[in-house]
Amino acid sequence: MKIKRNTILTIGAIAVFYGLLIAADNFLNTYWLRILNLCAVFTIFSVTFNLIFGYTGQFSLGHAGFAAIGAYVGALLTLSSAQKQANFFLQPIAPFLANLEVPFLPTLIIAGLLAAIIGSLVAWPALRLRGDYLAIATLGFSEIIRIFLVNLQPLTNGAMGLKGIPEYTNLYWSWGAAIVTIFVVKRLIDSSYGRAMKAIRDDEVAAEALGVNLFKHKIMAFAVSAFFIGVAGALFANLISTIDPKVFLFTLTYQIVGITVMGGMGSITGSAVAASLYTIFLELLRPIESQFNIGSLVIPGIPGMRMVIFSLLLLFVILFYRKGLFGQKEFSWDWLIGFLSRKNRKKSNQALISDEAAEKEQKS
Repeated sequence: MKIKRNTILTIGAIAVFYGLLIAADNFLNTYWLRILNLCAVFTIFSVTFNLIFGYTGQFSLGHAGFAAIGAYVGALLTLSSAQKQANFFLQPIAPFLANLEVPFLPTLIIAGLLAAIIGSLVAWPALRLRGDYLAIATLGFSEIIRIFLVNLQPLTNGAMGLKGIPEYTNLYWSWGAAIVTIFVVKRLIDSSYGRAMKAIRDDEVAAEALGVNLFKHKIMAFAVSAFFIGVAGALFANLISTIDPKVFLFTLTYQIVGITVMGGMGSITGSAVAASLYTIFLELLRPIESQFNIGSLVIPGIPGMRMVIFSLLLLFVILFYRKGLFGQKEFSWDWLIGFLSRKNRKKSNQALISDEAAEKEQKS
């Protein structure tokens, strides 16, 4: 009965959310639409990083590289032949890509699959390492991918990047992908595979002693995570319409790590909320990077000040909320219904007390 109730509530919530997306798409300007799309993209990034680190305990710093793979695949498969010719004017594009144009949905799937394959190949040797060594190795692989993007000019147009990418990404694509990502990751961590991943996170030796195949479950976490990162990368490329290797520096990975830590390691809810707060908060802080006046006082803009403030905010969270804003807690319908029922009981008790007090006053 409870499962049926929760399913109905979930379907209703998705329907309401879809209605909000329609309203936003019709009434918001392009600036805020882009911010909302970025919220969805960073939600996917953060949730998938949480799968690797928060649930499996593997500290990987390769997100930027996998996102770059997805972005370039998304761009190359959606650019028209004329746009490819305009981009590849120094060196011709590889012949098999010159006239290749794929619809957007298959492009997202192909971008995810290629990122998952490369992510699995990267994880194969890297997962023999642990802790800081794993982080350094995956960061190195991410930089190797970026260097390949610079030097494989017939495939990527080198350092000049790709421009004129069709802007197919909208609220329905980005948030649809985010909801699918959250659904798949949630189902995975609630399954026997997810329980095995949590066991690996807590104690690898004990998990192996209980018969958990460490390598298999680590590879699975990397492959699933890399798939959705690739999809997010393709959505990102078809949102901003121009990409180059500098977009996917290691600083992108650090931002994803910061968002996930802020939301809470091991909390999908925390990842989604923190990703949206981060994106919106950074945009609201954009005026401090340009000159502005407070009365007669002129304050010069400081480039990069937004990231300084974000770093200070992250330090505040680490110092006072060491488990993040949500810790390992998740939103659930049972929690919401329980919270509302407790609130209603409290109101009814207060009303009862006030009625009794009024009755006593009348008698006296």
